[in-house]
Amino acid sequence: MPLTRFTLRQIEAFIAVAEAHSFTVAASRLGLTAQAVSQLIAELEALLGFRLFDRTTRKVALSSAGRDFLGSAATLLRHVRAADSAADDVRNRASGVVRVGAPLVLACTALPMAMREYQQRKPKVVVRVRDVPVDHLVDRVAEGDVDIAIGPDRHTGETVASTPLFDSAWVLWCAADHPLTQHQRAVRWSELAGVAIVSAGRDHEHSVAQMHQDVPAGTRVTPVDVVDNISTALGIAAQGLAVTLAPAYVGVLARPFGLVMRRVVEPESVRKVCLYAPAARALSPAAEGFAEFLGDWVRRWSVDQQKEKGP
Repeated sequence: MPLTRFTLRQIEAFIAVAEAHSFTVAASRLGLTAQAVSQLIAELEALLGFRLFDRTTRKVALSSAGRDFLGSAATLLRHVRAADSAADDVRNRASGVVRVGAPLVLACTALPMAMREYQQRKPKVVVRVRDVPVDHLVDRVAEGDVDIAIGPDRHTGETVASTPLFDSAWVLWCAADHPLTQHQRAVRWSELAGVAIVSAGRDHEHSVAQMHQDVPAGTRVTPVDVVDNISTALGIAAQGLAVTLAPAYVGVLARPFGLVMRRVVEPESVRKVCLYAPAARALSPAAEGFAEFLGDWVRRWSVDQQKEKGP
């Protein structure tokens, strides 16, 4: 007998009558007439091929076969209701798994804080962070390895959409006793000639190359060392062995090292941070909801970071 011949209404009516021992009471619970409930039970009995209730003028009691069937029917209805609740959660962006790609600084600072706040709103949504080098952010989104990503601006092509979140100036980070801290707020590129600079990875090289397009000849800088991680560059700078150039939002990591920030001007370079999402592939409701939240949250976070900047 095909399972599709059952209807949920029939099962609901059966369980309601079994619990109430009354067609009238069951009908009241279901918002139906007693005649309608009786009809649903009769249809279900015809499909099953056995009687579910023993009826007398005084009471309605489960038959022996009805008692045997009740457990399976109750389990079926419980699972259906659970599935219906799960569908509501998905539809309302209240459950699901979201994979977010981000480079080191954002992955260990802004993103976990955003995740904690979102978890309080949507406790059934699980957000997984994926550490992704800046140069691979767009590719990971395009290939579906992550649902969304946040990080510095990169060319996206047709498969990935980019939404600007905030701008962050490219600045100098140095030890508090470094000679460059004598400058009140800004350092010119020309004043970096001969200064030991440690850079962090290809992302830094890409950004410096962009800056050099606008920097006058003779004032371009070349790092004395290139390391893989920004935390390593910050650690070297903290010991006064070199200075490092990085976006201002790196301050959330740089300040605990005791580093001091100075703007680099003439010209000043600005780094744009973006949210990346698939252009043609639809996000799951959970990912779509978190993406909307994350965009707004990161914008507010960037404003707070600006307020915390030193002189």
